[in-house]
Amino acid sequence: MRRRPTTGFTLFELLIVISIILALGAIVSVSFMTVGDQADVDIQRAQFDQIDSAMKRFRMDMKRYPSDDEGIAVLWNKELLEDDEDATAWKGPYMEDAVSTDRWNNELVYRFPSELVEETKYDLVSIGPDGEEGTDDDVTNHDRRKNADGEFETDDSFPSGASDSATG
Repeated sequence: MRRRPTTGFTLFELLIVISIILALGAIVSVSFMTVGDQADVDIQRAQFDQIDSAMKRFRMDMKRYPSDDEGIAVLWNKELLEDDEDATAWKGPYMEDAVSTDRWNNELVYRFPSELVEETKYDLVSIGPDGEEGTDDDVTNHDRRKNADGEFETDDSFPSGASDSATG
């Protein structure tokens, strides 16, 4: 009697296939998690772009950036102006929606003058997913001006010095 050739996979072959599938799944899931994290950072930068645009319009009307005490909330709330005389120059709201938290529901940090770049600029800082300021996951409105080493580059398109003298 002849033996029929067996068809199918051995247990060893099945284990190899399963381990290959699991390894590929791990690689793909890590890639997607990285993409998701980068998407959150990109969304935060887009939010900073909106705030920067509103800050430019505020500065055109008010001839200054908001003070630390006023914060970015003065972009949508006229009542926060420190000087009542400024109320006539305020042509806001400069933003449709109030924005006080970042992508990770942490309070945005606003500083004027800047501690990160030029003294006459302002800082917007998202403390990132870890919730601590000064760590590598922080996102700032100045991040696009960093070089490959993470240092801020000077750029002639960002006015400094004499042209910002009216900012206080």
